[in-house]
Amino acid sequence: MACLHDHSCEDHDCSSDWSLYKHIDIPKLSALNEAVPGSVKAVFKAWEQRLNSSEGFLESNEGDPELIVFIPFTSDVKIKSISIVGGADGTSPNKMRAFINREGIDFSDAQSMQAVQEWDLAENLQGVLEYQTRYSRFQGVGNLTLHFPDSYGGDTSRIQYIGLKGEATQLKRDVIATIVYELMPNPSDHKTKSESGGGMSHVE
Repeated sequence: MACLHDHSCEDHDCSSDWSLYKHIDIPKLSALNEAVPGSVKAVFKAWEQRLNSSEGFLESNEGDPELIVFIPFTSDVKIKSISIVGGADGTSPNKMRAFINREGIDFSDAQSMQAVQEWDLAENLQGVLEYQTRYSRFQGVGNLTLHFPDSYGGDTSRIQYIGLKGEATQLKRDVIATIVYELMPNPSDHKTKSESGGGMSHVE
């Protein structure tokens, strides 16, 4: 379901609402079927820059409008809504499907797997529409995969902005990994008495 903003952005700091892009692990962003490798990184930016395509945009290969975008986060996030600004002349994607905490999804997987949620997209050229998530399902998101199966009749799909509204947890994902590692005993950290010259071989 798409909804319009319920406030004037002149009176409200929309940029702070759509600030989850700051928690995206940009070097690990990826897209399948992008015409220009690495171009997916250009579509995650501040809200006020959503209509600015001077830094680039994401476009599928000619004749094949299907796209998959993999979005890893530096901390677990909760996602309330998503905004997609597509291209003109039929190149806006017409549908979006979301998968959570699943890495390595390809087109075959996306077509056969059950999405967490699906949306029919409007041609949102001005970036005034947002798509609500089923919020209870979008908790503890470490990575998000978005599948765009088709466009509005164009030979390609073009996306110039993907906005994510929500909040991030305070604990970074690399910190969580470190904690888990520290909780797992490392035998090399515990010398036995036999290794130290004693007669007993149990771990102290």
